[in-house]
Amino acid sequence: MKYNMVLTQEQQAILNGEKGETLAKVMETVVRYGELFGATKLVPITSEHNHLVTSFGLKALGPVYDLMTQLIEAGALSGQTFSMDPRPLDTNVPANFLQKLIFNKFMYSKQDFYEEQLLKLGLMDKDAFTCTCYMDEVGNKPSKGDVLSWSESSAVVYANSVLGAHCNRNSGIIDLMGSIIGYVPYFGLLTEEGRKASWIIEIKTAKKPEAQLLGSAIGMKVMEAVPYVKGLDKWLGNTLDDAACTYLKDFGAATASNGAVGLYHIEGLTPDAVEQGESLILPDAKTYVIDDAELERVYKSYPVVWKNKDAKPKLCFMGCPHMSLQQLKDWTEKIEAGLAASGNKKVLVPTVFTAAPAVLKKFESTPYAARLKATGVITSYICPLMYMNNPLCGPMPVITSSNKLRTYTTARYYTDDEILEQLTKGGK
Repeated sequence: MKYNMVLTQEQQAILNGEKGETLAKVMETVVRYGELFGATKLVPITSEHNHLVTSFGLKALGPVYDLMTQLIEAGALSGQTFSMDPRPLDTNVPANFLQKLIFNKFMYSKQDFYEEQLLKLGLMDKDAFTCTCYMDEVGNKPSKGDVLSWSESSAVVYANSVLGAHCNRNSGIIDLMGSIIGYVPYFGLLTEEGRKASWIIEIKTAKKPEAQLLGSAIGMKVMEAVPYVKGLDKWLGNTLDDAACTYLKDFGAATASNGAVGLYHIEGLTPDAVEQGESLILPDAKTYVIDDAELERVYKSYPVVWKNKDAKPKLCFMGCPHMSLQQLKDWTEKIEAGLAASGNKKVLVPTVFTAAPAVLKKFESTPYAARLKATGVITSYICPLMYMNNPLCGPMPVITSSNKLRTYTTARYYTDDEILEQLTKGGK
């Protein structure tokens, strides 16, 4: 089959089968994928590690396991070690007998088998499961300008925007294919033109906007376009410190899930915006003004899909994407203060804080871990979305401050302050 893409001699040789039939099929997959988006060439992946999105051993994914077996047997392994999205199971997370039966027998029964395959393919280590692989504790933080082969939407938008890496919103398995051959198609967010902003977002709120709510508003407005955000540096400053990065982690995840944003620019703060300023804005860019009234409108537009809209929540998930170490510490203090003010000893709603295994390990070495446990909050490495996919968990009244979890499941969104009130004082 003839392709329009211009390949190097080495790439053409792989496609011709000179390094085996399996690698030829991998190369063909990547080339065909690139051609769909008008890519004219392949460029080398330059990051030290990759990150894969398909982390769950669903019983129904038989073709995936067959593919992995074929790759392993042919020696077509990842050219980089890689991290994965979060595991779908954790016995510490509340679940009744029937829910556990569905999880273990009918949904994720291939998890252990699949993880053995991943280790053979190049998994960084047995606990490298998180959607926030770029956390310092995890060890998969790309450098500025690195070309990646990622597909997890919240990680892609963070890497592009906050770290200045270059990556498209790829699909699952394509991320692995790129890593095996060491190349990705050159189009979209890998190109200079593709990183230009077609939307100007003007922030005119009276106080620091909720990260997840602001990201949701922008994502739903611009969809897959690149926004250039003005006025947010007033609240975040001009340094990408821990507080700013944590805010942008949650903000970006909401833009990527409530829309399809793969890159945003924050004036005076994110790398591309600091270096290039308003030259990143396309001449015909549209403008979207966000004030307090607009955020309130967006909040009230969210549908409540619970069967009983007045039901008392049975579970709260925090950490989608996974929480940072500082977030765990800050929320420990918030929960303690809220309980002290209300006269309660433990949280009034069963609550799970999720974070990367490496972050949780670091947290456990601090005094905060025992303090948080005393409030009744559970910590876990689980993916809340994978938990909610259980047909016996979906109907539960679950609350969250994650707009990503709200979008993909039946969980109900509340702001951080509202979540804190429900956990420590009760009520709605």
